[in-house]
Amino acid sequence: AGTNIFRLNCSHRRGGDFERVYPLIRKYAKEMGKHVEVLGDLQGPKFRVAELAGEPVELVNGDIFEFGLCKDDSDSIRPGRITMKPTVEQKALIKACKPGTTLLIEDGIMEVKVIEKCSEAELRVEVVRGGKLKARKGVNVPDCEIDCAALTEKDIEDAEYLLTLDPPCEYICVSFAQKGQDLQELIDIMDRLNIPREKRPKICPKIEKPQAFTNIEGIIEKSQALMVARGDLGVELGVYRCPFAQKLLIQRSKQAGLFVITATQ
Repeated sequence: AGTNIFRLNCSHRRGGDFERVYPLIRKYAKEMGKHVEVLGDLQGPKFRVAELAGEPVELVNGDIFEFGLCKDDSDSIRPGRITMKPTVEQKALIKACKPGTTLLIEDGIMEVKVIEKCSEAELRVEVVRGGKLKARKGVNVPDCEIDCAALTEKDIEDAEYLLTLDPPCEYICVSFAQKGQDLQELIDIMDRLNIPREKRPKICPKIEKPQAFTNIEGIIEKSQALMVARGDLGVELGVYRCPFAQKLLIQRSKQAGLFVITATQ
């Protein structure tokens, strides 16, 4: 009984926390004679709406909204306009959208559909499923393979930290992996840091986007483990498709000899 893998969630990495916790995991596992492994989980690109100008904005079915990148610091969410901060990843998201693209907000509670692409930074959308829009809620785009690096600046910094741990952590997760090249970015960091083969953590892609299924062979080729991340996958793929997708991923991973984690209720 008891834990045999600890997950270090890099989304919540704050000054000194991991530096304090990691040695404790290793110390007490050794004292208790337990084989305990550690999984470092990189945050990956995040897609969120911006701040509110005032109160939460009511999205009503059939309403037309502007949906675009913030033009300046005061360009917040307000009636008739939804904005996102102009990060590298979010620029790529807006660029990937075209008429007919579905955008899901707050884990799919709200849904809008692109009716016009005004520019590389601006869309017009129609509300398909309404609700009260609050600040910083997540955005999913199931229809698109988003053309941006799998590892953000934060991910690179976190990966470099995880790769210098002594003893090494056993696994590193790459979030929102869409293709094999996404994992190559982590391999390139290991090469750059001259991490010996025997000290390299196993690479574990998190399958969270439908596009990963098209490229699953390339992903498996560069992996030593795999996570079926049912939270975002359920939002993007549809909850009713998740059991089939989960079984497919587990079966294909086992055929390739990969360790599989099924995560999220």
